[in-house]
Amino acid sequence: MASLWRRAASRLGASVVVAWGSTTAAFFALHALPGNIADILAGDLDYPGLREAIAAEWGLDRSLPAQYFDFLRRIASGDFGTSYELRTPVAEVVASQLWPTVHLAVSAGILALLIAVVVATLTSAQGRAARALASFVELVFASTPVFWLGILLLMTFSFTLQWLPVSGDEGWASLVLPAITLALPTAGLLTQVLREAMEKTLDQPFVVTVRARGLSEWGLRVRHVLRHAALPVMTLGGWLIGGLLGGAVITEKVFGRPGLGTVTLNAVLSHDVPVVLAVVLLAAFIHVAASTLLDLLYVLIDPRLKTP
Repeated sequence: MASLWRRAASRLGASVVVAWGSTTAAFFALHALPGNIADILAGDLDYPGLREAIAAEWGLDRSLPAQYFDFLRRIASGDFGTSYELRTPVAEVVASQLWPTVHLAVSAGILALLIAVVVATLTSAQGRAARALASFVELVFASTPVFWLGILLLMTFSFTLQWLPVSGDEGWASLVLPAITLALPTAGLLTQVLREAMEKTLDQPFVVTVRARGLSEWGLRVRHVLRHAALPVMTLGGWLIGGLLGGAVITEKVFGRPGLGTVTLNAVLSHDVPVVLAVVLLAAFIHVAASTLLDLLYVLIDPRLKTP
């Protein structure tokens, strides 16, 4: 137990350092941009007193170290500044659109994981033909751009069959196609990794012992093999979170859904730098938090990691 707590403390400490590094990189990247900081933050807006207000809010009349530490303090307290384009605190802008994106990303992530588990369990060590067919389909999905897959699904199930709505965020029906669009490429990669890990696990000596006890093949795979094969999949957790968040931005635009995708695109087009900066930092913090949680879950899946 003591080693587990030490591992948790070490990983949390490393996460804080990574979050600090991300914030520091964002600060100096902003100051490295050509031009006046007030002009950059103002974007396309130009009305009397705007740049003076920006200078006062961001402390641009102070030294660079003072600005840096004030920036760290503000980010740590959840203050990302003001969207001068929307004349609203950035935290409110992001918070109002965060749930639709999280809802979509989590739904797609769960669906991708379910597909990967079912397909990998059914096709691992099942013969060359079945494995080749499954690998081909997975490669196609993993290589297909999200926006193109979304358009194909829209044409089939919304325009032609008219089974599901074209756009919006009204109930579960409007979530089906975006979640499938975002899940299939992710599931394609996860299934390949999980199947390979399961096939390696099936070659382990303990599998012979479990089979000798009379456990069914399905029970063996679900109760024992999946657990041992889960670590390589969890290692992809950081990529999975980043891929889902990035894909959600595109998917939201294809299906006309609210969320951070719409906010980010509008902010980029209008040069609303405070909003863009907040979204980038939020994505980095989510990535750090997810990676930390997955690293701690390793111990629950593989108890051998509890030992120093």
